[in-house]
Amino acid sequence: QVRLVESGGGSVQPRGSLTLSCTISGGLFTIYTMAWYRQAPGKQRELVARTPTGGRTDYADSVTGRFTVSRDNFLNTHYLHMSSLKPEDTAVYFCNGDIWESGTRADYWGQGTQVTVSS
Repeated sequence: QVRLVESGGGSVQPRGSLTLSCTISGGLFTIYTMAWYRQAPGKQRELVARTPTGGRTDYADSVTGRFTVSRDNFLNTHYLHMSSLKPEDTAVYFCNGDIWESGTRADYWGQGTQVTVSS
């Protein structure tokens, strides 16, 4: 069973930086797309960045130039590097994977990690 586990959230001051991690565990699996979403209080979940395997990452306009994604294939971990953080970046951040495992292709979600940007 595939699991996505996020870590790295916390509180940071405006203009600060934070890196989130998303570690994927399970049996043999194939990743089609990894993505990061966020949901602020009272708002709908929104896409932050999406990376198709072997493709280019697309970023939301609101984070372009400030957020970047990377991955460590050996650790099966994806990262969201956030810099120049703003109060409006405050949200619960979720990693998401479109993953094939044991004959099934499905959408998997992490549990979410809180990011709070405040002075």
